[in-house]
Amino acid sequence: MENERILLSSPHMSDQGYEQEYVQEAFDTNWIAPLGANVTGFENELAELVGAGHAAALVSGTSAIHMALKAVGVGKGDVVICQSLTFSATANPIIYQDATPVFVDSDKDSWNMNPAYLRKALEKYPDAKAVIVVHLYGLSAKLDEIMEICKEFNVPLIEDAAESLGTTYKGKYTGTFGDYGIYSFNGNKIITTSGGGMLVSNNEERIAKVRFWATQARDQARHYQHSEIGYNYRMSNIVAGIGRGQLKVLKDRIAKKRYIHDFYKEELKELSQISFMPENDWDFSNYWLSAITLKDVNPTYLMDELEKENIESRPIWKPMHLQPVFEKYDYIGETVAQRLFETGVCLPSDSKMSDEDLSRVATVIKRVLSNDKG
Repeated sequence: MENERILLSSPHMSDQGYEQEYVQEAFDTNWIAPLGANVTGFENELAELVGAGHAAALVSGTSAIHMALKAVGVGKGDVVICQSLTFSATANPIIYQDATPVFVDSDKDSWNMNPAYLRKALEKYPDAKAVIVVHLYGLSAKLDEIMEICKEFNVPLIEDAAESLGTTYKGKYTGTFGDYGIYSFNGNKIITTSGGGMLVSNNEERIAKVRFWATQARDQARHYQHSEIGYNYRMSNIVAGIGRGQLKVLKDRIAKKRYIHDFYKEELKELSQISFMPENDWDFSNYWLSAITLKDVNPTYLMDELEKENIESRPIWKPMHLQPVFEKYDYIGETVAQRLFETGVCLPSDSKMSDEDLSRVATVIKRVLSNDKG
């Protein structure tokens, strides 16, 4: 009999049924759409949890980045400095605004934006309209240095915290350091609303403007009047209800993700070919995914062997400056991001995994790397 599939990271609803309670309330009151008490509640509860002043619930993390860029005034021809090692959803909204991305390498200490190369990018493009930093796999970037550089060049900072909800940098939640922060509630994230995102900021006026833009920019008039281009980006009351329920178990999900990471580290510590994602004393990571890099082993070989055992794994993100769609844009840095992609593997980190599941994954890795045919 084939082993049950072990997934990388899949939706995990609460055992207590919190999500169903909020969704049922929406049905009982017939507040299915467009907005409703769950949307307002989700915005307020998440903002309070992370310590942000204001929040706008949107349909995705991508739409949140798009609205953040619009909120800081990014337009046609403007330069936006963006971390290269990330998912394309970080960079795509730059193109939505007819702006020009400039990609920046990572550092080995955090796997995130290298402050030295950020400085070089801003020296080359001093009129850049925004910087987008990413907290990859739940690892916080070097925020003190990055914020200092952004302040020096008077450029707004947008934090892509899609993967790092619950991660803290020196005791403060990622997503709350920059002018804007975004979170994602996609199906594979640490908590999910099936799809959805949130934009947070201490700028009340701009968040109110984002809500306006995200609701088709409809002016206050009896008839349908529009003085600006709008977007259909607002989260539904049903989806927000799921989010409110998921927030109640966020701490549990973080604890389990950290347990998974520690389990792998202990089980695989004797394998000289493996290095784990960096740990820093200023970073309390949610370890959304547990990622490793391999020495003298082809990551594809390991992933293929895991797949033979019905175990899902993934490469580390392919950097944006190596993507065909972005290859014409400037890149500032060396080869850290590229090397992480070429040597990295994301291990199964599903919060529903049992110790038996984790042992099964570790056993395959140990067998494969002991034979070391890569």
